[in-house]
Amino acid sequence: MVDESVSDRVTVYEVGLRDGLQNEAAFVPTKHKMKLVEMLVDAGLRRLELTSFVSPRWIPQLADHATVASEAERRPGVRYSALVPNHRGLQGALSAGLEEIAVFLSATEAHSKKNINKTVEEALKVLTEVIVTAKGEGLFVRGYVSTVFGCPYEGTVDPAQPHRLVHALLDAGVDEISLGDTIGVANPRQVRDFMNRIKGDVPLDRIALHLHDTRGTALANVLAGLDAGVRTFDSAFGGLGGCPYAPGASGNLATEDLVYMLEGMGFETGIDLDRLVATSQYVSDLVSRTLPSKVLQSELGRRRKEEERAKRANGQPRSSGA
Repeated sequence: MVDESVSDRVTVYEVGLRDGLQNEAAFVPTKHKMKLVEMLVDAGLRRLELTSFVSPRWIPQLADHATVASEAERRPGVRYSALVPNHRGLQGALSAGLEEIAVFLSATEAHSKKNINKTVEEALKVLTEVIVTAKGEGLFVRGYVSTVFGCPYEGTVDPAQPHRLVHALLDAGVDEISLGDTIGVANPRQVRDFMNRIKGDVPLDRIALHLHDTRGTALANVLAGLDAGVRTFDSAFGGLGGCPYAPGASGNLATEDLVYMLEGMGFETGIDLDRLVATSQYVSDLVSRTLPSKVLQSELGRRRKEEERAKRANGQPRSSGA
């Protein structure tokens, strides 16, 4: 049962513009990304990760990061962020006028080497310098810890390792840490146990969960996080996304699926579900395929039935089903 003594307000951190689009085969034109920012804010999202300041050689889908970060419409009360891997990325974020950045760190050596060609300790050293500089510039800093519950190369992860990295990032000065189930292998017991492990020495209001739905367990893991006291969750419109350097990591938790469940349980998100679904439909049209979000699929199915009823009412023949 969810702990009712903790706030019923939940923050949804939208990562689709970065973690979603980076995994698409085709480049989504910049003008459409700008439109998506507007649609997401109109839907009520108040924390958006716009892009990632990485080399276009590694992630060509985000080659327009400087333009997106600097020219996306800013609105009061909305926090815009970008992922930065190093000092060069930080300078790009500062030049774009962002007031928040995110850094990332793998919990396992193998994933770290595949992702950024650095050991965990080498990566932590670089990030610590970036964090210190960013805090000196007055930025809010978010830290991602990837492969917390499982690694595509090493398998099961000893919880002592991500726990150590959480402390290392907090000691370096990060304001918030997002714990990633990068390949979607976690189950609610793992999530609950890890939250219970860290909650004695880490304030859970500084913790977020970044859950992938690869095996259909993301919402169950959200419930485990809610019960432990977590109130910030990452998600992507339509369920897009995955890590290019983590085989099998397809499918972030869909934002509309998360919002549907949270609002139905009585939690406040401030998000208009109808507008959010319209945004994901817009993305589906952009990438020319059906997105995995269950709420989106349900809404599209409802619309098709309404269209069929309207046709029959007007005497038109019923379309043949597959």
